[in-house]
Amino acid sequence: MEDRRALLVLEDGRHFRGRPFGAEGVTTGEIVFNTAMTGYQETLTDPSYHRQIVVMTAPHIGNTGVNSEDPESRRIWVAGYVVRDPAPRPSNWRSQRSLEDELRDQGIVALSDVDTRAITLHLRERGAMRAGIFSGEAAADQFGRRRSYEELVAIVQATAPMAGQDLAGQVTTDQSYVVEPPPGVPVVATVVAVDLGIKAMTPELLARRGVRVWVVPRSVSFAEVMAYRPDGVFFSNGPGDPAAAGAELELLRAVLEARVPFFGICYGNQLLGRALGFETYKLGFGHRGVNHPVLDRATGKVEVTAHNHGFAVDVPLDGPVLTPWEAGKFGRVEVSHLDLNDQVVEGLRLLDRPAFSVQYHPEAAAGPHDAAYLFDRFLDLMRAN
Repeated sequence: MEDRRALLVLEDGRHFRGRPFGAEGVTTGEIVFNTAMTGYQETLTDPSYHRQIVVMTAPHIGNTGVNSEDPESRRIWVAGYVVRDPAPRPSNWRSQRSLEDELRDQGIVALSDVDTRAITLHLRERGAMRAGIFSGEAAADQFGRRRSYEELVAIVQATAPMAGQDLAGQVTTDQSYVVEPPPGVPVVATVVAVDLGIKAMTPELLARRGVRVWVVPRSVSFAEVMAYRPDGVFFSNGPGDPAAAGAELELLRAVLEARVPFFGICYGNQLLGRALGFETYKLGFGHRGVNHPVLDRATGKVEVTAHNHGFAVDVPLDGPVLTPWEAGKFGRVEVSHLDLNDQVVEGLRLLDRPAFSVQYHPEAAAGPHDAAYLFDRFLDLMRAN
């Protein structure tokens, strides 16, 4: 490779030349684009981006640096990062270090000085696909020569596609921990949150409402969940294909059968759909950003919402309908929320069980906060049951 040059290669052969940003080396994954103009630190540390190369459509990234307060998990999870114009120096009173230093320290291979608009348009036309970033000495073969484009494309095409991948077990917590309400806020409920790739702000927002939140590994059993004597069970966001999930579905069906109030977001919404007997499918290029309009069909209000998902639930929009699982065992369900850009199902509500879910991220770190009421709705559901 040329000195201080990096190459982004897509599985269909399209390639973009830029400069190394962050760590140099080789990384592969599914390439997707994010339309947020802010919150890049929260994006990088969202476990739902595990094994994905994220292209930021906003041109200037890194202006506010990074700090130790805003990460949504213990590390950066993206497989790679692509930006157009990285800030040469951060300028913010909360900044503790630069974005490039953080990427380099965590070994995240990134690329800058490329036409991210052209990449985004290509993905909107062709769909999310596998890609690779190649830079530095690691981009050469064992003899030190520069690899040909054909060799790089072959490396990308050898990467496992996102469809069929069960990834929640790679991002879940190793052991249970508790998030208590702030001092002076009384405990009004106990929730078991199954970590499928949870973001830190989610239990934090529940705790602010007086909820004691036990965050547990994905491998938790129903008996272990019930040992906490929960008032409700929560399934978090997370990476991977919901069609590859197994034990989570059995746990969720046990929760529904026991009539324990349930709330799921993003991956949790997809798992609820599958637990009820519906199918999920892969979107062309997914929803990722903090500016997606969603209709709450119960109130008629339109929320500006934060998204990060490449799969969706296939449920009839004209409802309610009987759930297919075991001939309607869980009663009726209706589509509660709808994406106004493409009519994708954005929420489910059971009419005969205390359970609901949404496809987007109501914790919205960083912003917007239109959907924060859903945590109050979950609290109301627990009080009513």
